[in-house]
Amino acid sequence: MTPHMLTRSLDRGAAIFLTIVAACGILIPLSNLLLPEGSALQVPTYLVALWGKYVCYAILALSIDLIWGYCGILSLGHGAFFALGGYAMGMYLMRQIGTRGVYGNPVLPDFMVFLNWQKLPWYWYGFDMFWFAALMVLIVPGLLAFCFGWLAFRSRVTGVYLSIITQAMTYALLLAFFRNDFGFGGNNGLTDFKDILGFNVQAEGTRAALFALSCLALIASFLICRSVVSSKLGKVLIAIRDAESRSRFLGYRVESYKLFVFTLSACMAGVAGALYVPQVGIINPSEFAPGNSIEAVIWVAVGGRGTLVGAALGAIVVNYAKTFFTSGVLAPYWLFMLGALFILVTLLLPKGIVGTFNAWREASRERRPAAASAAAEDGVNEPKMAEERS
Repeated sequence: MTPHMLTRSLDRGAAIFLTIVAACGILIPLSNLLLPEGSALQVPTYLVALWGKYVCYAILALSIDLIWGYCGILSLGHGAFFALGGYAMGMYLMRQIGTRGVYGNPVLPDFMVFLNWQKLPWYWYGFDMFWFAALMVLIVPGLLAFCFGWLAFRSRVTGVYLSIITQAMTYALLLAFFRNDFGFGGNNGLTDFKDILGFNVQAEGTRAALFALSCLALIASFLICRSVVSSKLGKVLIAIRDAESRSRFLGYRVESYKLFVFTLSACMAGVAGALYVPQVGIINPSEFAPGNSIEAVIWVAVGGRGTLVGAALGAIVVNYAKTFFTSGVLAPYWLFMLGALFILVTLLLPKGIVGTFNAWREASRERRPAAASAAAEDGVNEPKMAEERS
């Protein structure tokens, strides 16, 4: 991926989006750390963490839009990859607690001591090192996606059947992680984090740094997606989305293309989950709930499938609405409102917010030359300036 490829893949809307994200990643942490409390421009720490969560959701939405909007793979289980990345980071954070836990065990997390575990399970080895945990954030979701995709795509499972299988996968993981003997905290999950790379996760500076890092990850994820969809690979993905059988007939190995983009998407979702956990402070099996994956698909549909910018925008807008409406008397009705939003968008804005805006802009551009040519054919010319007549 060369800088020329990245620059060539950006259009005006993408450049504006990246500029806004970069500005937020710089100005919001500086406002939180440098301005005094009570100042009109000072961003409170709780808002930094909340907006950081929105940015992580935007990365997850990008990963879904990459496979659904450009390759036609509707995954209803992408929350599983998000949660696996979160658990990988949570395991590292739990190992950093050490003797500061409730039971003071330097090796075993508190929940293992409570359940009378005698030694650390083998799959927890290495998570006391950040580089190993960061590697697992990519490898675990990517490996699961590769194995799942290899079996599903080789069997030519497509459409609604693939969506159902992905949902079954995340539900199976939900049930497994709920078990206390699985070694991941059971129903309570992993929480009570203390440090990350030696810094207090509750400190204002750490939260500001995590927000800035999340914005950087969103920019990097967006650039990766743009470089993929703007390349020859992206053209093949769109061909597979629109006419899979014809693409296979022309000699393209459809399964290989699907497997690559599905694995890449899962790795992006894992990164989003890893950044989400230290900002929220907990990871538990509820992140595997199929409803979370369905909700993420709604973000993409609302923002605009196949636009990338729309996917990120939809994630931020819908989650802001969720925060607003679930904090008052409308809280019990949020799911009904979310369903109604999805229905209205499907009926009135089938291309989503950004997709509809792009279509309107393209139509407006096409009408201008047509109107100008029609005026020229009718002999209607613009009046000349006085200087030209003289």
